[in-house]
Amino acid sequence: MDYVGRIRVSPFNFKKSLNIMANNIADLKVILGSKSPRRSQLLKEAGFNVEIRIQDVDESFDPAMPVLDVALYLAKRKGEALLATLQREEILVTADSVVILDDQIYNKPETFDEGERILSKLSDRTHLVATGVSISTVDLNQSFTVLTKVTFAPLSLSEIHYYLTNYSPYDKAGSYGIQDWIGLCKVVKIEGSYSNIMGLPMHEVYTTIQAMVKK
Repeated sequence: MDYVGRIRVSPFNFKKSLNIMANNIADLKVILGSKSPRRSQLLKEAGFNVEIRIQDVDESFDPAMPVLDVALYLAKRKGEALLATLQREEILVTADSVVILDDQIYNKPETFDEGERILSKLSDRTHLVATGVSISTVDLNQSFTVLTKVTFAPLSLSEIHYYLTNYSPYDKAGSYGIQDWIGLCKVVKIEGSYSNIMGLPMHEVYTTIQAMVKK
């Protein structure tokens, strides 16, 4: 089954009518519930007025959960933790990204050796990047998962060591960043959203926020 670019959407929760007084998207205040500089950069480059708001959340999950459900589950948990802080004119965006290969999730590496093991697994293979996104106002919520296929060229051990030493990808799922050396030199093919690999599928985020404002 081909999951690339497929969005699995949960229905809106219509508690009340949305009352966001904004002439255009740039007038909205988007609350990003993430410390990721890449997600913040993407939203700002899309023209949004962004404020970072963080609440620590337990990011554990049931190992029996289907791997394609994990990112969305975590994105929703992050959103639920911040929902009570929202003002009526604000829109909350939370997200989580995971790298999946052979039905296994590869998270952020904690050590050099773990990073080496992860990149060795991804070498010369095609993996999935799944980003779950939850977008909320005080009245509405829409959530979805976007999937992108990424194919790596073969990575030698010396290339893996070079990358880990010079780019320290310890804050990145799958132990790599698509926007740095690996993305430039060792990615053979991308099927789906590029920004999704960075941590936020901006086309889907932008159009979802547009739709929510118009409700």
